Amino acid sequence: MLQIKKLELIQFRNYHQQKWEFKERIVCISGLNGVGKTNLLDAIYYLGFSKSYFSRTDAQNVQHGQIGMRLSGNYILNQAPFNITCILRETNRKELSVNDEIQKKMSDHVGKFPSVMIAPDDVELISGSGEGRRKMMDSILSQTDRAYLYHLMDYTKVLQQRNGLLKNAATTHIDHTLLEVFNTELIKSGEYIYQKRKLFLQIFIPSVIDLYTSIAGKSDELNLEYQTELNENSLEWLLNNSYQKDLILQRTTKGIHRDDINVQLNKYPFKTEASQGQRKSLLFALKLAEWEFLYKYIGFAPILLLDDVFEKLDEKRMFQLLERVCSEYYGQVFITDTHADRLKKQLRETGKSFQLIEL
Repeated sequence: MLQIKKLELIQFRNYHQQKWEFKERIVCISGLNGVGKTNLLDAIYYLGFSKSYFSRTDAQNVQHGQIGMRLSGNYILNQAPFNITCILRETNRKELSVNDEIQKKMSDHVGKFPSVMIAPDDVELISGSGEGRRKMMDSILSQTDRAYLYHLMDYTKVLQQRNGLLKNAATTHIDHTLLEVFNTELIKSGEYIYQKRKLFLQIFIPSVIDLYTSIAGKSDELNLEYQTELNENSLEWLLNNSYQKDLILQRTTKGIHRDDINVQLNKYPFKTEASQGQRKSLLFALKLAEWEFLYKYIGFAPILLLDDVFEKLDEKRMFQLLERVCSEYYGQVFITDTHADRLKKQLRETGKSFQLIEL
């Protein structure tokens, strides 16, 4: 099991300098909105991924008016101690070290000390564009397949270069030789990513449906499907046949960067048909399926971070969710809530020991 025992923040978000010691497997953090509950969870996420969960730049994580920041965490993984330190220096150079050994590449750190975050903004996974669902797939697969991460990085880089070439073609002749080089690289990485996503979703989708049924108490005829044009045609064919359209629009219109997970409820689009309760149930199902997939493939329980997820849940649903995630199976769990009394009451009913930190 993975556990964080101590956390120290210096000039991170609203914290100038703060330390915590986590003594229980279940840690509850309560306080009014704006006191830093979410930032504390994000710091734990940051130490595992070397970046914020909320798509902020490194500079945006530095406390206002300050230069640079430092995050440090003491972990126990399978009974072995680890200290992770991440420093953003005054020059904006970022350094990550594990047991005082500086990591040469941030990407090599991904997946070694994983956590799964569930936050209110994650509702975009359901109601937003396909970008959020692609990022979810990429995040999970990058932690369990190093080659996937490198292919994804290559694909993203080459895609930007190809788009730049298409934009320049509006004012000059296009370099067809260079275009072929970009196409070849996109095909190589894109086909790998497609095959891995397809295999992943064959496992992930049934897990999501099972979890949704358990959380919601019924299936609601929920259906998820991998939506990609590579199911019908190769990426090479798609790139060649979209060339004229790409020239006109000055961007690459076909490829795995257009993939999505199509979600339906009773054969209708989920985002337009689902109630608020159904949306919450699907969000929890997606995130807990992510946690379970990581657990299966990395061999130990990732840290689970629940940020203000109980708002607008009735007591019965709140207790059912707590009873599930607070079981020994889920390892270390962090929970934030604005209502300390409500949280204490529900957790006591689960019979599990917990630590309460009031900010």
